Amino acid sequence: MMKMYKHITRLAGVLALLLMITACEPQLADKPDIGAAPTADQLDISIAPGSDAFNFVITNTSAVTGIASWDFGNGTKGSGKSNVVRYPMPGDYSVKLTLVTRGGTATITKTLTQTETDFSIFTDPVYVNLTGGVDATEGKTWVLDAGTKGHLGVGDANGLGNGLEWWSADPYVKSGTGAYDDELTFILTDFVVKYDNKGVSYVKGYMKDDPALASVYLNPRLNKDDWDVDYVTPTFGNWSIVEEGGTYYITINSTKPIHPGLDVGAKDNKYRIVQVSENLLELTCYSAYENWTMWHYYLIPKGYERPTITYTVNATEGTDNEVSCSVTDYSIPDGQRVTGITWDFGDGSDEVTGGKDEVVNHVYMRKGTYTVTAKINSSLGVLTGTQQIVLANNNSAYVEFLLDMMIVYNDFSEVQVFPVLGQDCSVTAVDNPYKEYPNKSAKVAYYTKTNNQWANAYMQLSPGFRFDLRLQQVFKVMVYGNAGDQILLKLENTDRGGNAWQTGTYDLIYTIQKDNTWEVAEYDFNGVGAGWDWTGDIFTSNIVADDNFNHDFYNVVRIMCNPGVGDGTHSFYFDELSGPHVEGIHK
Repeated sequence: MMKMYKHITRLAGVLALLLMITACEPQLADKPDIGAAPTADQLDISIAPGSDAFNFVITNTSAVTGIASWDFGNGTKGSGKSNVVRYPMPGDYSVKLTLVTRGGTATITKTLTQTETDFSIFTDPVYVNLTGGVDATEGKTWVLDAGTKGHLGVGDANGLGNGLEWWSADPYVKSGTGAYDDELTFILTDFVVKYDNKGVSYVKGYMKDDPALASVYLNPRLNKDDWDVDYVTPTFGNWSIVEEGGTYYITINSTKPIHPGLDVGAKDNKYRIVQVSENLLELTCYSAYENWTMWHYYLIPKGYERPTITYTVNATEGTDNEVSCSVTDYSIPDGQRVTGITWDFGDGSDEVTGGKDEVVNHVYMRKGTYTVTAKINSSLGVLTGTQQIVLANNNSAYVEFLLDMMIVYNDFSEVQVFPVLGQDCSVTAVDNPYKEYPNKSAKVAYYTKTNNQWANAYMQLSPGFRFDLRLQQVFKVMVYGNAGDQILLKLENTDRGGNAWQTGTYDLIYTIQKDNTWEVAEYDFNGVGAGWDWTGDIFTSNIVADDNFNHDFYNVVRIMCNPGVGDGTHSFYFDELSGPHVEGIHK
């Protein structure tokens, strides 16, 4: 298509020049002659032997110049002046040349007769692995490998990548769409391909209006650019494989669309076979509609279950907060292996890599609850296991490090000691809507909730870190929004998981005074209670005076707009979230 575009552009330039000449010479009243349409007798095709008895060089030898497109009669198509085409089976094949010129289009057909049989395809691993071989009379059925990262992907068509650079689909990320029940069956006999989508196909948005599909669209799923489309199958087509420069390509031709899980409009219905083995088919293709994209697919045989490696992750407390980490109880299927383990100790320290059976020791300085993660490097990819360790005391070498001062946790421009996220609401960093005193920051946070009473922006400290309220008890945040809106700030402890609310401080609320003006909201927790007496173990009338609450306890700040109001959309801007110094790890 790009070549045609360039050709037409050049033609437009010639026409423009002729028109200019006509304008300069008014006596030339006739319009320029752009040429008559070509006729079939002006077209010709040359068919010559190629590198062996199964490859042929097919060339456009027409007497007129134009843009050539081909249908080689073996299920493959092409373009350009000359092509090398493979015909591994006997038969008469109709080679069709369509030539587009300035004046119009003409078509001719020539018969290529193949009398030889390439018996090597019946033992070629590419053909055998793809189809199951001559003994698989019903062919071999492939489905997307939904459980593997990268089973769908996209990258830069102009790069040297594998179609996974821009996006690599996480396992089962397209669940609920029509992608994962599609079946592609390749049959060696007569090179037939069968496509069964169970009535619904998953397509890129630009493919949803393909006239070969039904006109009823279910709804866009997960991504506005992708669609489920009603499309009744099974449908059948033909496939063929060619080798170009040591790389195999498979072309699928059919009257109705056939594709592997997600229809991206593969250019010329052609897919590069990155690899094909008994239990894996990896393909890439270029999109004819988005010529800057390369798409990626992993497929596995229908009913195939990947081998799994099972194991146990151990984290055992020793003396003075030294924790021994190991992986034991391996069950490794034949042919698979584990090569090493990378450990993340969950306290912000650097990761450590060790051997498969190596015991790795790590010393934690602060008491707290930590999640130890083992990233197991294996022939099946990186497997992940976790183990939680609860440490009741600080390491003996640990020295408390406290400052009687307020620090900025996050200003959304330059400082981010801890990130601020949204729970049941959106929290994003945006341009400051009013860069005037007292807030001239470039970026600020924007909070918005819809129909949710307790949606909150929250900042959670890293494992082992806690707020210390003994020297300083005030939190501050700049707010900007509608006068009368209430902004709540409270503290919680996440150790109780879903019951963290039981640890929450009583509500401190600041009411915005003026519309669209930066104001400083201050929250002083001295004298503020927390918890409920009916919980039996979490209750105080003053978190600052109570040693059970004023240090080594609270690790989450929650900010809400109009708490308890569940109707409508509520939003405001905030910045410079600040509060008591967070005790750091200090040896």
